[in-house]
Amino acid sequence: MTAATVLVVGATGTTGSRVVRGLATRGHRVKAASRRGASPDDVQGIRFDWYDPTTHEQALNGVNHVYLVPPLGSADPADVMLPFLEQARAVGVRRAVLLSSSAIPAGGPAVGQVHQVLPALFDEWAVLRPSWFMQNFTGDHPHARSIREEGEILTATGEGRVAFVDADDIAAVAVRALTDAQAPDTDLVITGPQALSHSEVAAILSEVTGRGVAHRQLTYEQMRDHLTGVMPLEFAVMLADMDRAIADGAEDRTTDTVLRMTGRRPRAFRVHVEHTTRREGAEREAGAGGTASAP
Repeated sequence: MTAATVLVVGATGTTGSRVVRGLATRGHRVKAASRRGASPDDVQGIRFDWYDPTTHEQALNGVNHVYLVPPLGSADPADVMLPFLEQARAVGVRRAVLLSSSAIPAGGPAVGQVHQVLPALFDEWAVLRPSWFMQNFTGDHPHARSIREEGEILTATGEGRVAFVDADDIAAVAVRALTDAQAPDTDLVITGPQALSHSEVAAILSEVTGRGVAHRQLTYEQMRDHLTGVMPLEFAVMLADMDRAIADGAEDRTTDTVLRMTGRRPRAFRVHVEHTTRREGAEREAGAGGTASAP
C-alpha cells in the first residue's frame, strides 16, 4: 500500500520503540507518542498522555493508522481509551492495531473491553495478543530484576508452560498489521516456537549466562500478596489469576502467526538469551575502554 502516517502510542516502550523503527525503515511516516515526547532514533516525537485529553488532538493530526499500547498498570483502560478511539475515528483514522495479551480474550478484563468494541469503531483493525515477552527475563521487568538481584524467578505457574515470544517478533507482526494493503481484521495470537515452563526458562538462563537461576514456586495467595506490595490490588489479583491460568495449561500452545505474517520463523528463547548475553558483554567491554570487565 502507499506510505501510511502512523501514530505509535507508547513509542519508547518495549514493542512501541521497535514498531517505530520498523515503520521508519520501511519508509512510512511515524509520529512517536510518549508521555515525555521522546522518540527512538530520528523519528518525530510528540507528547501523549492517555490521562491528558489535551494531548490527543495534536497526536491525531494528519494520522491515518494508529498503534495502541494501553496505559500501563490500568485494570480498566477502556475508560480513557474509548473516548480517544472515537475521536480518532471522527478525524479520519482508518486502521487501529491494539496491543493486548494472549491471556485476555475479547470482552475479557482490562484491555479485553477495548478489544471487544474495536471492530465496531474501525473498518480496518487488528488486535495483537502476544504471549508473555522473552524480554521479561532480560530487561527491566520484575522477573529480570529478581534474576539479577536474587537469582530466582517467582511465579504461581507451577510447571505450566508458556510459548514466550520475542518483542522483535511482536513488532514485526505489528508493522505488517499496520501497513499491509489488507488489514488482518481479526485478533492474532502471537507466540514463540516452543512452550516452556518457568523451571525450563531458569535452566536455560543458567546454562547460557553461567549464573545460577532458580524458579521459586509460590501459591496463588503468596503471588497475589507479593504483587500487591508493588501495584494496586485489582491489578495484582489479575496478574496472579493469569499465573494460575498458566498452571492450568491456558498458555501451553504455539501459533504460526509470526511466520504467516512476516515470512520468518519466531526467535527461540535460548537464541534470545544468547543474543542478549553477547550484547551485554560487548557493552561492558565498551564501557571498560575495550577491555573485558568483571561480571
